[in-house]
Amino acid sequence: MKYDIIVLGSGPGGYVTAIRASQLGYKTAVIERESLGGICLNWGCIPTKALLKSANVFDYINHASDYGIKLQKPEVDFGGMVKRSRDVADGMSKGVNFLMKKNKIDVIMGNGKLKPGKKVEVENDKGEKKVYEADHVIIATGARARELPNLKIDGKKIIEYRKAMSMEKQPKKMLVMGSGAIGSEFAYFYNSIGSEVTIVEYLDNVVPREDEEVSKQLARSFKKQGINIMTGASVEKVDTSGSGCKVHVKTKKGNEEIACDVVLSAVGVSPNTEGIGLEDVGIASDKGYIKVDEFYKTNIPGYYAIGDCTPGPALAHVASAEGIVCVEAIKGMDVGPIDYHNIPSCTYCSPEVASVGLTEAQAKEAGHEVKVGKFPFSASGKAKAAGHSDGFVKLVFDAKYGELLGGHMIGSNVTEMIAEIVSIRKLETTGHEIIKTVHPHPTMSEAIMEAAAAAYDEVIHL
Repeated sequence: MKYDIIVLGSGPGGYVTAIRASQLGYKTAVIERESLGGICLNWGCIPTKALLKSANVFDYINHASDYGIKLQKPEVDFGGMVKRSRDVADGMSKGVNFLMKKNKIDVIMGNGKLKPGKKVEVENDKGEKKVYEADHVIIATGARARELPNLKIDGKKIIEYRKAMSMEKQPKKMLVMGSGAIGSEFAYFYNSIGSEVTIVEYLDNVVPREDEEVSKQLARSFKKQGINIMTGASVEKVDTSGSGCKVHVKTKKGNEEIACDVVLSAVGVSPNTEGIGLEDVGIASDKGYIKVDEFYKTNIPGYYAIGDCTPGPALAHVASAEGIVCVEAIKGMDVGPIDYHNIPSCTYCSPEVASVGLTEAQAKEAGHEVKVGKFPFSASGKAKAAGHSDGFVKLVFDAKYGELLGGHMIGSNVTEMIAEIVSIRKLETTGHEIIKTVHPHPTMSEAIMEAAAAAYDEVIHL
């Protein structure tokens, strides 16, 4: 069967790409080997947020007395939390299926393999193979949990994120390797519902890609919640021969042995590009990541790649944006490349972390003379009233031109606030213009205006 566009993979990159292609009049098909929505909807972004919401609710109940409410001691229904998470994911996947039908996109279930001549061979679960052809083939196969050579994931005692959100039994003790978004979110979740959690981070700070002040604040908040944090440390080996795990951790002070029930490996992702026919077609890659230009063309005409299987940021919203740009460029529309310096990053633990642009250190390293404004939520009326005064908003400006170089937040609901900073940077708004933009009171978002004012010595509430 011949299509205008075939998309290999139906994650947030693939299904969005297919919908945009259909909107532009292309006869489109999506090939998916597992479930519509890919990892994000089924095993990543969405179900993890459902688990985190359960943890938030449990945390609120445990602190009900702080709000003048008396309750009996609550209990965790771990199976119920997992079921709710899976139900949310299933509902979202069905929603994507509805969108495919609405946009008249053919869904082809099976393992897809690229062939020369802009063809894709699909093998279904019965072992039957069929070849499909298109004018354009877009690869959106995503990524999976990265596995360290000395720490093989067995799915029982050494697990990755998929198992972490579908365990049959809540572990009493968990060790988390890595403190990026995945590691920090699961550390918060399991600690909140009563598991004893230890984070082991190889670098010197948790969430190491964030501004250093944000990293240090999150570490303080986590320690206050009871999470054990080991930075500048590495897991050398895990002995799984007994009933649990004996984890050998190398630290700056020496070696330690930590006993736990399960080890969660959260040390990044690896692209899903093995066995999909890259070599058969001659598509160039580097360390498994497909090489593309600014409009996602590979080195072979008619083949494109977007999302986590390419070298860009492994984020759902990036994959979606890349897919739209890719299809619009194929259509010949006047579309510019994505500005990867203005991509927001969010971590949904509690307190939440959100950022975009340069950190203070990066701005200085780039040669900018900077003005830095910081406003703590301890001075925010809304944050105090809500009982969430941990954290702050930090803005980094270019001192000469007033350009907002970066925004960094830690606190309650900051993942909902970061889009304002992204828009400000997109529109090249200056610090003084932010100060003069009237924000509603009382809100958490007032802290953005106050942080800008702090950078220019005009802050009112500090």
